[in-house]
Amino acid sequence: MAQNGADYDVIIIGAGPGGYVTAIRSAQLGFKTAVVERKHLGGICLNWGCIPTKALLRSAEIFGHMQHAKDFGLSAKDVSFDIGKVVTRSRGVASQLSNGVAFLMKKNKIDVLWGTATLEAPGKLTVTEAPDAPKGAKGGGTYTAKNIIVATGARPRALPGLEPDKDAIWTYFEAMVPKEMPKSLLVVGSGAIGIEFASFYDSMGAKVTVVEVLDQILPVEDAEIAAHVRKRLEKQGIEIITGAKVTKVDKGKTQKATIEKGGKSETREVDKIISAVGVVGNIDNLGLEKLGVKTDRGCIVADGYGRTSVPGIFAIGDVAGPPMLAHKAEHEGVVCVEAIAGLHPHPLDKLMIPGCTYCQPQVASVGLTEAKAKEGGRKIKVGRFPFIGNGKAIALGEPEGIVKTIFDAETGQLLGAHMAGAEVTELIQGFVVAMNLETTEEELMHTVFPHPTLSEMMHESVLDAYGRVIHT
Repeated sequence: MAQNGADYDVIIIGAGPGGYVTAIRSAQLGFKTAVVERKHLGGICLNWGCIPTKALLRSAEIFGHMQHAKDFGLSAKDVSFDIGKVVTRSRGVASQLSNGVAFLMKKNKIDVLWGTATLEAPGKLTVTEAPDAPKGAKGGGTYTAKNIIVATGARPRALPGLEPDKDAIWTYFEAMVPKEMPKSLLVVGSGAIGIEFASFYDSMGAKVTVVEVLDQILPVEDAEIAAHVRKRLEKQGIEIITGAKVTKVDKGKTQKATIEKGGKSETREVDKIISAVGVVGNIDNLGLEKLGVKTDRGCIVADGYGRTSVPGIFAIGDVAGPPMLAHKAEHEGVVCVEAIAGLHPHPLDKLMIPGCTYCQPQVASVGLTEAKAKEGGRKIKVGRFPFIGNGKAIALGEPEGIVKTIFDAETGQLLGAHMAGAEVTELIQGFVVAMNLETTEEELMHTVFPHPTLSEMMHESVLDAYGRVIHT
């Protein structure tokens, strides 16, 4: 029994990255903890998002290298793939990690309540047992806890006329487990999800068209980086139509999509359509309205500690609003439960959250874009360094790419960093650490970067902002 007389000290609704990490930290802090989950430990990210998509993209990357073996002095004949085995590997990776989360729950003595939760009052919820709950698992019933944390995540957004049907129009769920490879594909939306699937299917031989309603693909990225990525994707054969929208789909053996741009319309015929127009928070049927929990545009309103408008009810992760990223959810959850414990953690600073897109080329960023940095009238210094000037990039056969850094001209504060190219999703954390330590250009210039590495481009980009670049 929890110390306050309730069943638990903390109950988390949802066992995605935010939920299960929060549960573990809660248990570490000595709280009696439970997590409610209706289907998958690890949530969408681990089972249907972040992890299995990276497994697919890894297969596509290796397939691409095999097709260009001669560029490395190698020979590979009759290169092909089995889409069934590619999907099986991806699902196996997800399953392995989901089982790992189950182990962590048991190790940390966290109760998993299998089912769907409904809030009855602050500190009280009802769980409707999941029909496919593991045998002997805890499930249905009414439970109490002094603190309830909502971490229910998000689901794909559906546009009128473009509603997914699991056959002609896919969401990322169906796109991850194709029974056969489509010869042609239309991707609606050019955020991280849309571009990653466009990159995967293009690499595997499909003819891919991307439609984006805005004038820029990867809308949250720096405009210069987005333009670089667009050029690279188009060079690979992906057709990109911006400032356009799909207004109608006639379904059949093939799908006829009407695309409108600049007052004109055209019809494209494709095998499948992927709807990647964003996600919306899972706030339905939770009982939020009767408790008076404030929501806004499909998400729960919460402060930097996860506190909602109702004491004792907290929200973290995708359901608490953008950026809708697994690592944001995890950190947000730790901050939330540490605040509950009275540890006075720093509130989440969303400018310090890196974003990564795992297409070819990879994209990674943190902080302000150049446009955002200029908006407030701030004077800035901008540095750039191309991959072609880096020895390791050339040796890897990856000479295309760019690293861009943005500094406050008066203070030397690193305001933002933006990259496109090989392995930039691994490099970006160096700049994230620098920003969290409030590092200026001087410390970065005096830092010794190992040679030969891709990370040297980070150094050169800083030097370039201050007129001291060496290798261009």
